[in-house]
Amino acid sequence: MARYRGPVEKIERRFGVSLNLKGERRLAGKSALEKRPYGPGQHGQRRKKVSEYGLQLNEKQKAKFMYGISEKQMRALFKEGKRRDGNTGFNLITLIEQRLDNVVYRMGFASTRRFARQLVNHGHVLVDGKKVDIASYRVKPGQKIEIAQKSKKNVQVLRAIELTNQTGLAPWVDIDAEKVFGIFTRLPEREEIVIPVEERLIVELYSK
Repeated sequence: MARYRGPVEKIERRFGVSLNLKGERRLAGKSALEKRPYGPGQHGQRRKKVSEYGLQLNEKQKAKFMYGISEKQMRALFKEGKRRDGNTGFNLITLIEQRLDNVVYRMGFASTRRFARQLVNHGHVLVDGKKVDIASYRVKPGQKIEIAQKSKKNVQVLRAIELTNQTGLAPWVDIDAEKVFGIFTRLPEREEIVIPVEERLIVELYSK
């Protein structure tokens, strides 16, 4: 399945939770989810009985839409997380959090992961001083992530940095907002990753 490129607010309404797909609009209380907190379509307000499989599928889909990753990427990350020691679900989420586009988002250089992915894909992001244009690049603790010089005055980047006063920053990154760079200081702890996803259900789904 290819990456979804349609109306993102419809996705949030389908699941009934904010997936941070609309950055500033969500912070201003103007998201479609707040205006219409029920599913899209003619039957959106009907109560639906969801099976165990349906619950598991919903959690996987939420994670995919929120982080902007494909089914192929999700499966590959799950397999790697399963090979590693420790909790498979936590390993999966940690691996996703290490994606370069997500780290750019967590550092507050983009108000959404979609914009962060665009910054990376278009060559506006440096890792340890070298351009990296692969959104799935895995950032390691200690690496420096910087917005390229030509893009440091980008209006959307500057506005995203301003918005961090409302959203705060992830505790596992350290940034210099003036120079528009940050350090991925360490891997996050699970309780620090605040997302509306139960990774346990994703593991159950893929383990069938």
